[in-house]
Amino acid sequence: MPPQPVWIFGYGSLVWRPSFAYRERCAARLRGFARRFWQGSTDHRGVPGRPGRVVTLHPAARAECWGVAYHIEPTLSGQVLAELDVREKGGYERRQVTLELARSGGVETERAAGLVYIATPDNANYLGPAPLGEIAAQVRESRGPSGSNAEYVLRLARALRELAAHDPHVTALEALVDGEVA
Repeated sequence: MPPQPVWIFGYGSLVWRPSFAYRERCAARLRGFARRFWQGSTDHRGVPGRPGRVVTLHPAARAECWGVAYHIEPTLSGQVLAELDVREKGGYERRQVTLELARSGGVETERAAGLVYIATPDNANYLGPAPLGEIAAQVRESRGPSGSNAEYVLRLARALRELAAHDPHVTALEALVDGEVA
């Protein structure tokens, strides 16, 4: 049996910076999860001892998370997943999920099997919930090899707006971070 096409769901930096070849890109929804800045980043947007905060997905029954799905050529899927395993090594696990792919300008959706990377509370870099003001303060102070943590928040918020995807957690954090960074 030939390899099947793979859909990768991006809800953080993968929304605007996939760094891999793909056949197709479309807006997609993942139900049952909320995007939260609860994961520490010591390898991209922070450093050991001064982690930045990046997003992970938190299970929530009535929630939905909009992001981007990338359709990967079957012949490239092994290479792409190996690269993503390295990129997401800071506490993320690869999981199979059911995505809703936005078709025809988002009017119709099509269900598809996909893969997503999620950081769970049992990883060493997990920071967990905190008051939004504390998260914003940590974001403003953090910088790592991939750049400032504030840039991550602002680029994610902009990319979600371009998708017409409203995320109150990201929008509220953006307002706090942007007010201090500008």
